[in-house]
Amino acid sequence: MKRTLLSIILLCLCMLKVQAQEDSLQNHRYVMRATLYGIGHTNLLDTYLSPMEYTGPELRILRENMRKTKLMDGNVSRQSLFQANVSMTENKAGSGSEFSFLANWNLAYHYQFPINEQLTLLAGPNLDLNGGMIYNFRNSNNPVNAKAYVNLGASGIAMYRFHIKEHPFMLRYQLNVPLLGVMFSPEYGQPYYEMSISKDFGKNICFTSLHNQPSVRQFLTLDFPIKSTTLRVGYICDIQQAKVNELKSHAWSHALMIGFVKHFQLVNPYK
Repeated sequence: MKRTLLSIILLCLCMLKVQAQEDSLQNHRYVMRATLYGIGHTNLLDTYLSPMEYTGPELRILRENMRKTKLMDGNVSRQSLFQANVSMTENKAGSGSEFSFLANWNLAYHYQFPINEQLTLLAGPNLDLNGGMIYNFRNSNNPVNAKAYVNLGASGIAMYRFHIKEHPFMLRYQLNVPLLGVMFSPEYGQPYYEMSISKDFGKNICFTSLHNQPSVRQFLTLDFPIKSTTLRVGYICDIQQAKVNELKSHAWSHALMIGFVKHFQLVNPYK
């Protein structure tokens, strides 16, 4: 277990080191930045707080930064994705409600496979950091459960470019799947104050993989121009679920997004 945790930490540090090296490159680079806002529906389950599912609306923001790098003769791009969402949910009986705040930062390196002038496929590894909390208004004991986990996974993108009456459009689909990771979780019925004085905190740090954290994030977007502005509309399917320390949890979200995209060349003024 300790060797697995150490390996995951070392891989995370290696990816962050590569990012820092790329940030210091002195060359002209294509950069795409996007900011999207959305509204959707979420379904929450956290058996540490309640055995019931809670559903309701959510608000979500997404920031994306993608740029080309010099890795592998310029065939690798780096993508940074940040998401945050808040939701207010109720159980089916209407007898209780939960508030949640969840945030995610994803760093991915994609190798580009150009199929033709219209279609490009990208694939590579990604580092996924997650944090947040769920608050149950009905509970007097253990009303809050913190969320913290990190994953190494695989990421793939398909980009299809086409024109309608000489106007450029781009349809894009992205899939992110966690493969290995570690997750913080209390044990069933364990109060947080007990964890703070426990000498065996290691039981609250759990190894995760496909067997106990079958999760996926999917993004479908369409870029199109409106005068001099590029508009992006999209759909996000965010399925996060886990079963650790005899506790089940999931956060299933579906959201419609809209925002703007900027394309430009990053130039080093000191070159």
